[in-house]
Amino acid sequence: MEFGVTVGDSLDRLEATAAGFAFAEFGLSEALDIPESLDDERLDAALSDRDLVVHLPFKQDVATPVAEINDAIVAYQERLLEWASDRGARKAVLHATVRDPYDTGLRETAAEQLSRIVAAGEARGVEVVVENVGHQRHGLQLSVLGELAEDVGASVCFDVGHAYMEAGNDGIKRFCKYHGDLVSHLHVHDVRGRGDTHMPLGAGEVDGDVVGQYLDGFDGTVAVEVFTDDVALLHDSADRAAAWFGETT
Repeated sequence: MEFGVTVGDSLDRLEATAAGFAFAEFGLSEALDIPESLDDERLDAALSDRDLVVHLPFKQDVATPVAEINDAIVAYQERLLEWASDRGARKAVLHATVRDPYDTGLRETAAEQLSRIVAAGEARGVEVVVENVGHQRHGLQLSVLGELAEDVGASVCFDVGHAYMEAGNDGIKRFCKYHGDLVSHLHVHDVRGRGDTHMPLGAGEVDGDVVGQYLDGFDGTVAVEVFTDDVALLHDSADRAAAWFGETT
């Protein structure tokens, strides 16, 4: 099990917070014109001996009812995956979003789109991990994501805070129990039911013992996704997440 930290699309935050972590998860936001506007040399220097995980742009739906738009989405993600591969990225996080997550007629299209993007990553040596965002307007529900990922052979980035926001600790338990074998990457942060999120572990209501129980034997990557530059708090959250599995960082 390896622990890292998410840094958004900020090289400043990468430089300030990544020390002591095995990897950094860098966000490719729509505001970044990859590769022209990103200082690759500074990125490489900031990573130093750390591995790289990328987060693909999260405002882009994976699937729409329009075939031409879907082709363009795949081409866009392919271009970013090519860049990520050139930078040596191990994994790429993709939000599981569609134009209308309640349109069951769009599920087949969503599965095809996921399959195409996952295959594009595989062709470039990058594991695409699909993240649960069912609490958001365009996010696929946890149960649907699990079924689609099973169908297309996709790995999952399981965000425990997002799962809590969607369905509470029972939702975390159900997904880990029935689809835990798909989880390759974790996002860990704490949340409160009133809407506070991306807090240090221990500050909210996520039951980490449930994660440890139902992901027993997990040996993937764990990204601390706490919105702070306080390095001590970030490492404390990593320690707490490790304790869910009886491990130390």
